[in-house]
Amino acid sequence: MSFRGASADAAANLTDQLGQVAGADVDAVGRDLYALAQSLRAEGAVRRFVTDQSAPLPARQGLVTEVFGPKVGPEARDLLVAAVGHRWTRTRDLADALEHLSVVALVRSADDVDRLVDELFAVRGTVNNHPDLRNALSDPARSATDKESLLDDLLGGKALPATVALTKQALGGSYRTVVAALEDYEKTAAAVQGERVATVTVARALSEADEQRLGGALSRQYGRPVHLNVVVDPAVIGGLRVEIGDDVIDGTVLSRLDDARRKIAG
Repeated sequence: MSFRGASADAAANLTDQLGQVAGADVDAVGRDLYALAQSLRAEGAVRRFVTDQSAPLPARQGLVTEVFGPKVGPEARDLLVAAVGHRWTRTRDLADALEHLSVVALVRSADDVDRLVDELFAVRGTVNNHPDLRNALSDPARSATDKESLLDDLLGGKALPATVALTKQALGGSYRTVVAALEDYEKTAAAVQGERVATVTVARALSEADEQRLGGALSRQYGRPVHLNVVVDPAVIGGLRVEIGDDVIDGTVLSRLDDARRKIAG
């Protein structure tokens, strides 16, 4: 989830404020922030009023305190009140920022963030590669409870609580699909600990030593640690393909064969 202009500054300031929340409370704060994001999306009139810079700030902050304060803990309430005090580039950015903060909070609640990133990647792959599951999770005729039950069957007892919470959150947030939400959550989880995420596609699984060498090379190139998500796809024949942000490094045999065919055809 990306923000521009004033919204980017506001989201950064709120993330700093979230960092002051005690570790034991972070999980509950994350859930509260997501509930607030959903409530603001549903209450268009309230959202427009509290982001209207021409309205008096005390009135805007008083409204959210009265309407939403009793429904959430004090930490989430204080973050919402602070958020209303910021300027937002777009009205919808307030709710989107609260959702982003909820993801950051849930990531920080995890005991092992590297494992969380791996699990979110694995869940995303499972949903993406199983059309029946993907369709069931996106079916508007299914209730949220029914969809969450499917995820409990898939993840129950096998994944971190933060993985389960974020996967359920991906069902109803601001993203176009569950897969898109999980991909962004992976990036956010890595960013929380100062990393970037690279998806590496190979014909055969990499050895631990090869993964370390590749991770080290990418970390040096991008100036920060890089978390590798490795996809094994025999169709690439050999070599590897690396996707990190908008960059694509394609050194697969299949890619070279395609280049050769294009040159011959041309």
